[in-house]
Amino acid sequence: MMKDDIERILISQAELERRVAELGAQISADYAGKEPILVSVLRGSYIFMADLTRHIDTFCRVDFMAVSSYGSGTVSSGQVNIIKDLSDSIEGRDVIVVEDILDSGNTLHYLFQLLKARHPASIRLATLLDKPSRRTKPITADYVGFEVPDEFVVGYGLDFDERYRNLPYIGILKPSVYKDKLGLE
Repeated sequence: MMKDDIERILISQAELERRVAELGAQISADYAGKEPILVSVLRGSYIFMADLTRHIDTFCRVDFMAVSSYGSGTVSSGQVNIIKDLSDSIEGRDVIVVEDILDSGNTLHYLFQLLKARHPASIRLATLLDKPSRRTKPITADYVGFEVPDEFVVGYGLDFDERYRNLPYIGILKPSVYKDKLGLE
């Protein structure tokens, strides 16, 4: 069972529900009278994005991008690939990029440069998890769910090798799981 691969639960389902509701309320207040476009960075943010939008009490639109910088590893490769681009123009629009985790910042730094070149009215970042100890690029989130330690976390959309996304909490993956898979000692 996949639960056997979890060392410990870092953030419970109840904590996630409470904090996502708080973020939705904050975004609702900040964007009252506006209609922001929330851009989900697939695949990791899809659960967070769905729950967050249900807590936003103002009109909003959603769009999706798929980018990759991890492959099957546990550390960002630094190489960012756009797999799926936005469906609609963001020119003159208020944009909120919704991400599962802000880690090194490489992917989001690249993505923000790309999106800023499309001339949005504003662009902000909402991230479920922030791991500042790993940051290598100068990027910060406007909306942060939780700050997490430098551990390999999975669940609530976050994965390792496309597994564990469906866990209803954030857990720390046992190192033996990914070390075996990646051939690490």
